[in-house]
Amino acid sequence: MVGNTGDTGHTVNTGDTGNSANSGHSGHSVGIDGPGRTTGEALGEALGEALARERADGAGALREFLDSLDTAGRRESALALHRRICRRSDEETAGRALDALARQELGWSTAESDLLLSRLLGRDAEVAPHELLDSFSFLVPIALSAAEQAEDFDRTRVRFLRGIAEHLRAHRDGRFAALRDRMDALSRRPVPIVPGLLPRHLLDGLDDYGPAMRAAHPAALKGAGTVEFLDHCATLHRPRAPRNWRKRSAELLARAEGGAEVVRLLLEGIAAQPAHRVHELDLWGMDVPTLAAGGNTALVRGLLWAALDVDADWVVPRVGAVALHAGTGLGGSGGMCRSRPLATTAVAVLGACGDARGEEAVQWLGRLPRKVVNRAVAKGIAKALEEVSARSGVTPSMLRERGVATLGLDGRGVRETPLGPYTAELSVREPGTVALAFRSPEGRPLKTAPKEVREAHTEELKRVRAGLRELRALVAAERSRLEEHLAAGTSWPAEDWQRYYVDHPVTGAMARALLWEVTEDDGERWTAGLPERTGGGWALAGADGTARPVGLGARLRLWHPLRAGGEEVAEWRAETEGREEDRPFKQVFREVYPLTPAEWATGPSSHRFAGRVLRYGQARALMTERGWTGNHLGYFSDGWSSEMTKELPVPGDVPASEGTVWRARLLVELVDEEASRGGVAGLCATDRVWFERRSGAAGARGAWSEAALTDVPALTLSEAFRDVDLFVQVASAEAGAAESAPETETAPAPR
Repeated sequence: MVGNTGDTGHTVNTGDTGNSANSGHSGHSVGIDGPGRTTGEALGEALGEALARERADGAGALREFLDSLDTAGRRESALALHRRICRRSDEETAGRALDALARQELGWSTAESDLLLSRLLGRDAEVAPHELLDSFSFLVPIALSAAEQAEDFDRTRVRFLRGIAEHLRAHRDGRFAALRDRMDALSRRPVPIVPGLLPRHLLDGLDDYGPAMRAAHPAALKGAGTVEFLDHCATLHRPRAPRNWRKRSAELLARAEGGAEVVRLLLEGIAAQPAHRVHELDLWGMDVPTLAAGGNTALVRGLLWAALDVDADWVVPRVGAVALHAGTGLGGSGGMCRSRPLATTAVAVLGACGDARGEEAVQWLGRLPRKVVNRAVAKGIAKALEEVSARSGVTPSMLRERGVATLGLDGRGVRETPLGPYTAELSVREPGTVALAFRSPEGRPLKTAPKEVREAHTEELKRVRAGLRELRALVAAERSRLEEHLAAGTSWPAEDWQRYYVDHPVTGAMARALLWEVTEDDGERWTAGLPERTGGGWALAGADGTARPVGLGARLRLWHPLRAGGEEVAEWRAETEGREEDRPFKQVFREVYPLTPAEWATGPSSHRFAGRVLRYGQARALMTERGWTGNHLGYFSDGWSSEMTKELPVPGDVPASEGTVWRARLLVELVDEEASRGGVAGLCATDRVWFERRSGAAGARGAWSEAALTDVPALTLSEAFRDVDLFVQVASAEAGAAESAPETETAPAPR
């Protein structure tokens, strides 16, 4: 049976006694030779006798038998010989005969071609992967001959066979280059176009995505020029599209009837596709859940790049949604994302956005690190941010803040939507609380949407609730971004601070609840205070009740207790005592971690957190949440230890080509060697923490070099240690761990 291609199959006689296969296309008829005997059965017996004589008497008997047959008989014999080799029977003898038949014009049908290919790859394959590698030169030539002679062929399987041929050419010898070249020629053959019918290799049935899209959008997929456009999209097997590929894509998209709508619908489909096990043809695949098999993955990659040629507001949100969905880990978290090929492609497309789309793309790129922790995709995100910012002439951080969406909220942080006589009010309040409320026609507040609204304004209510989800996600991203700026020590000119922070309808709700400090003398002296609106602008209200106006030439940054003196810290803690929960994140009472006397002498490594036994599942989840990545611990190769790594944020006002990038590393080791827990670690132990640096941008080339603890900026070191202490405090598996005091300046409190 041919793999799931999405077409109805018919029976084709194989020439091997009693065997037939579902080919996906009509085959030739089968005759009768005597009572109850088919021509195929008789031919199979005769072929078996010829093989026996060949083995007994030497070369010649099998060739003589094949020469005595007509074209149909030789095709039947080729199918039978091919099956014998698949079953590891008479390989040398059958292989020589099959090689001779592969050089003949035998009038192969599409069904017979598909049958030969289906025996080699897929869930109905009749040969094991390692046996296919061993018998590749026997099994593949006849399948290629049939594909070359048939009206159409299984392009998906030929593409995968091409990859195997290249692998064999590189690792064995050059004989396989000729097979690879034949497959390349087949792939360049035009696709037969049947009006109203989508070819089976486009949106194929090797996964759930292809059939779902065929069923959901039959009319859109039948538009004139759509097949040619989608066929071109399916040729992209890399994250970035070459210039000539994009030029051709734009031409075909312009010709396709409803082409832009097809792109939108198919991207929406993949962004909503649950991860599942696909019927992948790749011999070396791990059979882990993903979004689409190889053929449809290539198609979506092409659609992502083609979307850049669509002039519509939905383009960046759809590409960003694909990046977020595909890049998120299986099960909603973790480093093994749902589809790394689609995530890396979508991120690269976002990085290619320019002009007005650039700011919107940066917002999506800024949202991704909260859910996407795969190291390869994370590197792509950093590179994409640099590409967009380089075109705009500002740092990635500055570009992100200039494009933060308002989602229709006014200066009060409120968006009102009429629902008949009622009103829905979506709002964000200090310190970043999102709410959806309703008002009656008389202005009376309502806890929920009234029945009249639910019944008469269903679609409008859905859009309002979708806006609520979008606002919550945006607030979470902005809260995380502000905390990164706190850890990095970013500073802003007063004009940018007012426009993109305290006056912003979304970010302002959090910015106004945080403690800032201002300078007007190039950083010689900083004065702290809480933002307070004045008649002419903004001022910072000090702990003593005085207010310092924020002048146009001033610079501002978030206040951090590590930079403040002990008296100032105590003063602000007394001022905000009991009100720290009114902050978007811990700031005034934030834990700080200066170097200890022991660490001044240890050189490059700190051992203050070493030797703690942690519950691995909980610790790993915390590490992922805080941006630490590394291989998993478990009972498999390289699972005995892991170097968890976090690249620390750099100041947002420092150009990507300047400054130093720092990263922290934490060694954790497997503990419970007795209990396998299904191969996953149950407990782990912490070891040393150390730091590495390199000059230039996060995505720049160059090796990381280990640095002494005394060379690490105090803020960078403190924030990294704060993360590690969180892992130790929360995930500790040791009795009495809660009572053990950490070596910190201030005792940590719950995050």
